[in-house]
Amino acid sequence: MMRVWILPMVLVLSGAVAATGLAFSGSSGAAAVLLVVFVLFAGVNSPLIFPRSISAVEAQRRSAVDGRPVVFWRPGCTYCLRLRIRLGRAAHQLHWVDIWRDPAGAAAVRAVNDGNETVPTLVLAGQAHTNPDPAWVRRQLFPGT
Repeated sequence: MMRVWILPMVLVLSGAVAATGLAFSGSSGAAAVLLVVFVLFAGVNSPLIFPRSISAVEAQRRSAVDGRPVVFWRPGCTYCLRLRIRLGRAAHQLHWVDIWRDPAGAAAVRAVNDGNETVPTLVLAGQAHTNPDPAWVRRQLFPGT
């Protein structure tokens, strides 16, 4: 569970060290800007920007009931982040499974990606789509738009 926070913590720590160096050299304004940039980048790479993750078993159960797609993702994945940002508020209509928190989710991703943990992997109507185009996902969520 802690490994999902490693990248954000490293980013904040790196930003703090770099900002401290700038502050000691007399550039307090630049130090503040640099620290804010690192904190924002850490936030974007943290699990906080994604909807709350559930287990793969729960996601599959919910998907069977409501027909919504399941997205397998992991923190730090730029393609997952791109999908999440491009979906906007519609991202809350999907069931998100963090494969670093759920071994069953990681196993499900490996099963459909030749043993690789390639994310994002979207499962829609029982069919897996690896790294789908966000525009295509939006069309699947909102047909006719």
